[in-house]
Amino acid sequence: MRKYYDQITRISGNVVTVTATGIGYDELAIVTGTSGTSLASVIRMEGDQVSLQVFAGTQGVSTGDRVRFLGRPMQVPFSDDLLGRIFDGAGRPRDGRPDLEAERVDIGGPPVNPTKRRRPDRMIRTGIPMIDIFNSLVESQKLPIFSVPGEPYNELLARVGLQTNADVIILGGMGLRHDDYLRFRRTFEEGGAGGRTILFIHTAADPVVECLLVPDLCLAVAESFALQGKRVLALLTDMTAFADALKEIAITMEQIPSNRGYPGDLYTQLARRYEKAVDLDGAGSVTLLACTTMPGDDVTHPVPDNTGYITEGQFYLRSGWIEPFGSLSRLKQQVNGDTRDDHRSIMDACIQLYALCRESREKRDMGFEMSAWDAKLLKYGDLFETHIMDLAVNIPLEEALDRCWDILARCFDPAETGIRRTIIESHWPKQPTAA
Repeated sequence: MRKYYDQITRISGNVVTVTATGIGYDELAIVTGTSGTSLASVIRMEGDQVSLQVFAGTQGVSTGDRVRFLGRPMQVPFSDDLLGRIFDGAGRPRDGRPDLEAERVDIGGPPVNPTKRRRPDRMIRTGIPMIDIFNSLVESQKLPIFSVPGEPYNELLARVGLQTNADVIILGGMGLRHDDYLRFRRTFEEGGAGGRTILFIHTAADPVVECLLVPDLCLAVAESFALQGKRVLALLTDMTAFADALKEIAITMEQIPSNRGYPGDLYTQLARRYEKAVDLDGAGSVTLLACTTMPGDDVTHPVPDNTGYITEGQFYLRSGWIEPFGSLSRLKQQVNGDTRDDHRSIMDACIQLYALCRESREKRDMGFEMSAWDAKLLKYGDLFETHIMDLAVNIPLEEALDRCWDILARCFDPAETGIRRTIIESHWPKQPTAA
């Protein structure tokens, strides 16, 4: 039993500073006073001055309260009984059901040793053509969705979760509006995935410190399931809210700010979470898909800018669809050669022709004379956007490839596509859909 410390020297925001020795970073503590007890976690140590982040906030905490350190970091219960449950950012039940009595695992541990990782080589099918064809999602990949507030990125995350064949889906919501939380919950339950889903939800009304815990809770549970051989899909939204929580705490701690007020270790904080994505040799995997909103649609903002150096590509969600230019899955080449022999040819040809279509649209909008080739490109662009790019399209990969062939045949002669003759002879539609 650790002794009590009662020399609280400072209270600032949600942070209290106590004089103590023999304490470790991230160690958990209990603050006890007249207002009750609160959990806290060590976030800074300077000599014998230990700063703790109080989960429920410091309202009611006084300098006469006592602090007892538990000698361990924050933990989360782990068992199969987690499936179908909903928790808050401190790991407490949010679904009205009792606490889970199970073995507890530490959160915030180091990433898996690289020597224990498999080379990513298995595609995750989502039913979304703009992902499956053009930027295939690979098992154990870490990918962000770059977007702006108002875009349907949460709907996209939920849809990917529902339509993949993951054994376990773990959603971490940070700074969610209550209606977004309810929408996630309803989507998974109505989609029949409630029994393989775990939700850790921090809403905008919850204490800011709990926002920082959500990714670590999700990824600790994900890693534990992966060690059991499960294929885990972790969905995090919104990592910008996570970074803003980091900034708020850094300001409280009077740290010297870096770019736009964010702490200087923002890259490290983000990388600690993203690097949890792993395909374990001889066990399961953790695939990480996270949303990052860009204030003002500014990709140079510190959060998306740092994220881009950590992850293996990104999806840009704009105007309600996944933007084909700028979106990138750096691991797609490791899987799309094993799907169908025309996959890469269709991927290259469709994007090249769509780029030419955009040039033709600029010519049209500027009043230049349009050629017969421009007319073909404009027709192709409209069909491609309606039948492939629209996020409402929900078809398997093979059907999506066939649909691309049909669109090409409705707009171009075979020689105009730039696709190799041998591929065209095998896949060119004998009777394309009528225009």
